[in-house]
Amino acid sequence: MSWFIVALTAYFLLAITNLIDKFLVEKVLGSARAYTFIACIMGASVLIIAPWFLSWPGFNFFLFNIFLGFVFAAALLFLYASLRRGEASRAVVIIGGSTPVFSLPLSYLILGDNFSSSQLLAMGLLILGVTVVAFLPKLKLGFWDKVLSSLNLKQKYSSHSIFFALASGFMYALYFVGSKMAYGEQDFLSAFLWIRLGAALAVIFILLSPRARREIKSLFERKPSRKRNQSLIIGNQILGSLGFVLQNYAIYLGPVALVNALQGVQYAWIIVLGLIVSLLAPKILKEDISWRALSQKAFAILLISAGIYFLFL
Repeated sequence: MSWFIVALTAYFLLAITNLIDKFLVEKVLGSARAYTFIACIMGASVLIIAPWFLSWPGFNFFLFNIFLGFVFAAALLFLYASLRRGEASRAVVIIGGSTPVFSLPLSYLILGDNFSSSQLLAMGLLILGVTVVAFLPKLKLGFWDKVLSSLNLKQKYSSHSIFFALASGFMYALYFVGSKMAYGEQDFLSAFLWIRLGAALAVIFILLSPRARREIKSLFERKPSRKRNQSLIIGNQILGSLGFVLQNYAIYLGPVALVNALQGVQYAWIIVLGLIVSLLAPKILKEDISWRALSQKAFAILLISAGIYFLFL
């Protein structure tokens, strides 16, 4: 199967997951640490297939796999922290836009990947497109802003979201490049399982915080609302895990930097779906939906589409 088709499918699923993540980390849990803990522990459930697919990679690669698990957990933590403090579209776009910026020199220096001029142009257009969205100015006098303000639903946006998003982008770049190296020297499923184990081990340190323990414990209280939240979290993690597996498989099949660059499709879906939810259910998701913001986002989608075109010239 083509890595391109696998990547497109992965990013569609991840776009839906990111929007649900925004709702969960802001409205349900209210804690990036608690959600990171739950995500990584649930992700470790794939270890049930370990007896059939897990093999000893040698001590050096064992440590390397566990290290990648820690890096992945850190990337998730920064992602959820960014989502909690800013718009879903801005946060995810900044992360995705910075990831290829970080991963391109890393993959060139570490993996020795080479890219054609058209592919470099494609990556430039994709990065430019996501940058247009990432640094979108906030309008305060737009029609929809007035509507949201009258309903006391105005979006709060923090510059901390950008910092956490950039930190997440760097961690994801390090993780993806390291994963490409790991998959090149080991069986895909075996390396993937070791990395998931490393992520689960990493989040155990979150339990050192009394506040984090209380936040995690509160989710398991026996209340009807908690049961609905638990079902939503489990369902979203399953959906995200499927997208994540497909994304990793695309990295296994193709160039890591180009797979990352193709995330432009994910951003387009986030913008469209975020607009729909913001209009129909602003209490669930609040995005900047002023006309100027929408026009700039549309321009960004055109840049992203052009980038995908040049990617395959």
